[in-house]
Amino acid sequence: MKQLNFLLIFSFGLAMVMFTLENTAPTTVHFLPGMATTLPLAALLLVVGGVGATAAWVFAVWSGVTRKVETLQRQGEFEAQQVRIEELEHDLQRYRATVDAQLGLLPAAGESSAQAEAVASGEGVGA
Repeated sequence: MKQLNFLLIFSFGLAMVMFTLENTAPTTVHFLPGMATTLPLAALLLVVGGVGATAAWVFAVWSGVTRKVETLQRQGEFEAQQVRIEELEHDLQRYRATVDAQLGLLPAAGESSAQAEAVASGEGVGA
């Protein structure tokens, strides 16, 4: 793999040298009205390529920063949700304990149905 990387870098460097040697014609560049400069075409293309690479790098850094900020915000929201879930689970356990305690105060289901049958048949009616 190192040999392949070296071959690619060497080939790219050689191509740049050949391009520079073949494109030495002066080129005039106008930045703003009244601002102009003359550079060899190869130097101009290298400068423009460098500016483009720098712009791409700045964009990549900016994208990474915004992604990190979004991740931190999501992490804060996630932690808040976890706290809320724990609170709801605690409330659920408390409500279950309350319902169980109230069910313990009710008469047994068998007794209440037996009393209801006795009342219906007339046995429970006072004489």
